[in-house]
Amino acid sequence: MINLAPRLTFGGSANDWNEGIDFSRMREERLAKARASLKKHGMPVCLLTRPENIRYATGGKALDFIDQTRYTLVCLDHDPILYEPHGTLAGVHPWIKPENIRQAFQWANQACGPDATWHTAKKFAEQIKNELKALGLDKEKIGIDSLDEPGRQTLKEAGLEITNAMPAMLEARAVKTRDEINCLKMAVAIAEVGWSALYEALKPGVRDRDLVAVANEAMFKAGAESIWSALVSSGASGYGTDKIVQQGDLINVDFVRCTYMGYNTCFYRNAVVGQNPTDKIKDKYKRMYERLYRVLDAIKPGVTTAEVAKLWESAQQKGYSSEDSVWCDDMGHGIGLWLYEYPITNRLWSLDYPQTYQEGMTMAVEALDTLDPEIGRLKLEEMIVVTSNGVEVLNRQPIKDIMIAHPILMAE
Repeated sequence: MINLAPRLTFGGSANDWNEGIDFSRMREERLAKARASLKKHGMPVCLLTRPENIRYATGGKALDFIDQTRYTLVCLDHDPILYEPHGTLAGVHPWIKPENIRQAFQWANQACGPDATWHTAKKFAEQIKNELKALGLDKEKIGIDSLDEPGRQTLKEAGLEITNAMPAMLEARAVKTRDEINCLKMAVAIAEVGWSALYEALKPGVRDRDLVAVANEAMFKAGAESIWSALVSSGASGYGTDKIVQQGDLINVDFVRCTYMGYNTCFYRNAVVGQNPTDKIKDKYKRMYERLYRVLDAIKPGVTTAEVAKLWESAQQKGYSSEDSVWCDDMGHGIGLWLYEYPITNRLWSLDYPQTYQEGMTMAVEALDTLDPEIGRLKLEEMIVVTSNGVEVLNRQPIKDIMIAHPILMAE
């Protein structure tokens, strides 16, 4: 069963008269879920460097413009210890006790040179070993999510045994709390502000990049925390060009990684400029919409991704010899603090390595029509949450029929 998610009854600012987003509760519940998953995977401690995992476990956010700028130790029986730059690059997180914040060591993706890199990496490893020893955990396996070679090597040289923590963190993040779902609803609502502004500006004579600027301005004004891009393609152009939109062009827009409180969007929208769509466009759009909603209707708790992936078109149907070529054309991907989370639903991985849908999972599900050099790109995508009997669609703007922007009327 497919339903629309309930409408928003709150904004981005907290207030006392509705059930919006309780950020303190969200931080507590996320940390509890992370610890439960680590315990299940036999990891009493993990070292997290990926920004989405750090934010999930600590709520901490800062300027993550270089890999491994910050990191955190998450233990089963101790408050998280956050390592970050001090001074101008420090994050703001008053809920973390000052005694649980340390100076981070990082080597700017090795840009400081080989000698400085290894010198700093050894300081980093010694720091982590001493912390673990103080906690009585230096003899345990330490989980890591993502660490470069100097970091991995120096931890091993310090006598620490490391293991992969990413499956445990992805498992923890897969089922969202009510506050996380509301963050995603806010992110979608903000991105749809961008789509509405772009649609209003869409007419012959504007450029693709002008439309990107319009959408980004609208989303930031509406409360977006960050925007990776509103990717715009008109006609047969690629994304991000200065092509001038012309009468009859097909416009395709991807609102990807437009975030609220770190929670991401990913959905595609389409419109034809100035006139009714051709029969060819209408036929392609109709088949793509039906395929997308056939997949959405099949997603339920307990169903596997293998069962649903069979409903996607195969690589051969799209004119390719291998599913590796089209792995993200028709797919569903879990979405939250990162663009790709559990579960993934495509023919490349899901048929042989299925995952199981659970209530509370959130996904972006997308269908792509075969690229046409004459008319351009058509792709549709909805963001959903899995409910007890099906899915709720988080997007509010209808997509059953393709939209027409700035229709130009002719005298009869």
